[in-house]
Amino acid sequence: MAVLVAGANAAFFMSGVPHCKEEIMTELKNVTLTKAANVYFGGKVTSRKVTLSDGSVKTLGIMMPGEYTFGTDQKELMEILAGDIEILLPNESEWQHISGGQSFNVIGNAKFDVKVKTLTDYCCSYFAD
Repeated sequence: MAVLVAGANAAFFMSGVPHCKEEIMTELKNVTLTKAANVYFGGKVTSRKVTLSDGSVKTLGIMMPGEYTFGTDQKELMEILAGDIEILLPNESEWQHISGGQSFNVIGNAKFDVKVKTLTDYCCSYFAD
């Protein structure tokens, strides 16, 4: 798995915040799943909250093709499990291509843009500042 690090996001990545390993984790054990979906952009983006036994939180979701702007409250690691997207990270001027098996970090309290090219399956992890 490739992890993309660029510009303002490089400091986040290098700050010791946990990030994905060489392979994507394919299952989560001993978790609590919130059944109610988080629904955004008229149903084109959905996710479900997963709370791990250590109290950390992830969301598992799907993005339909389209263009979206997301906001972060905390630092995030977004793993693209399947699909094809382009991202414009905070404080960056160039779009980056991300496909299934890749991931990227986003700083907290920021906005980033996503162009979803194909149905995309993702897992997002959240980290305290």
